[in-house]
Amino acid sequence: MARKSCDDEQFMQMFMQLGATQTAKELNILESSVYHRRRRLEDKLGKPIWAPATAPTDFHPERRTLDVQNGKILVGSDAHYWPNIATTAHRAFVVFIASMIPLAVVMNGDVFDGASISRHAPIAWGDRPSVADEVDACKVRLGEIETAAKTAKLFFLLGNHDARFESRLATVAPEYIRVTGVHLKDHFPKWLPSWSLMVNDSVIIKHRFKGGIHATYQNAVSSGISMVTGHLHSLKVTPWTDYTGTRWGVDTGTLADTHGPQFRDYLEDNPRNWRSGFVVLTFKDGKLLWPELVHVIEPGIVEFRGETIEV
Repeated sequence: MARKSCDDEQFMQMFMQLGATQTAKELNILESSVYHRRRRLEDKLGKPIWAPATAPTDFHPERRTLDVQNGKILVGSDAHYWPNIATTAHRAFVVFIASMIPLAVVMNGDVFDGASISRHAPIAWGDRPSVADEVDACKVRLGEIETAAKTAKLFFLLGNHDARFESRLATVAPEYIRVTGVHLKDHFPKWLPSWSLMVNDSVIIKHRFKGGIHATYQNAVSSGISMVTGHLHSLKVTPWTDYTGTRWGVDTGTLADTHGPQFRDYLEDNPRNWRSGFVVLTFKDGKLLWPELVHVIEPGIVEFRGETIEV
C-alpha cells in the first residue's frame, strides 16, 4: 500500500487524536517517521504537539452507552451552526423533538464549524465569523433543542470540525489546558460529550468511519452492527443482510443548508451530493426498526412518512 499524504494541520490533528502508532498505520509510514515529523513541526511552531497519552482524556470519553427497549432517538449532525441562521432542517429537528418526545437526542458531530480556524484559506477576503460568534450561535441553537427535548438525554459526539476548537488551542497555547472555557464541552454543560454512543450493543452512533459514496454500506459490513454516521452530509439508509440478520448503515445528512455560507469558500459552487435533514431511530423490544429520514425538500418544508410538513 502506498504511503498517504496529509498537510501539517491534518497531521497534527491526527497525531493528537490517534497517537504515533495509529498515525503511522493511517499514513502507512514508519512510527519513527511520525516522531521525526512531529519534532520538526514542534520546532517550526515553537510549541509542543501533544499525543493522546500526554493530553487529558477526560474531556471526550471514548464511548457512552444507552439501553433502549421501546422509544425513539433523534439524530442530527453537521449543523455547522452559523450566526443568525436557523435552517429549515434545524427548525424541523426542534419541532420533531418536541412532538416525538424521544428518549435521547444526539448531535452527531460538527455542531461547531470553526471557519476562522479552518485549514481552507478565505477566498476574495470573504468574511468569516469569529470563534466567539460561532460558539454563541451554537449555544442559541442547542438551547432551542434543550428546551424541546425536556427530559431526553442529550449526547454531543465530537466531529472533526468540533475538534478544531481544542486542537487549535492545544497547538498554539497548550499551557491553558484544563482552564474552563478552552474545551468545547465547557460551553454546552447539558450535553454529554464522547466520541461515540453505543445503543443496546447493536447500534453505534459516531461522526465518521468509512468514507466515499458507499460509506453507509461499508460501515454496516465492516462494523458488524448497525452504524449511524454523519460527516458526508448524504442522508440515506443502506440495509445489509447476512446470516446474522439485517443491519443498517445510516448517514444523518446535515442540519445546515447545503448551500450555506459555511461551505462557500471551498466548494466553488460545485454540485454536491448532499441533503439536509436528520434521522429518527425507533426501537421496539430492544431492536432497531428501519431507520427513518426527515428530508428538507424546499425552504420551510420537510417530508416524512409520505407527508410534507411546514416548519
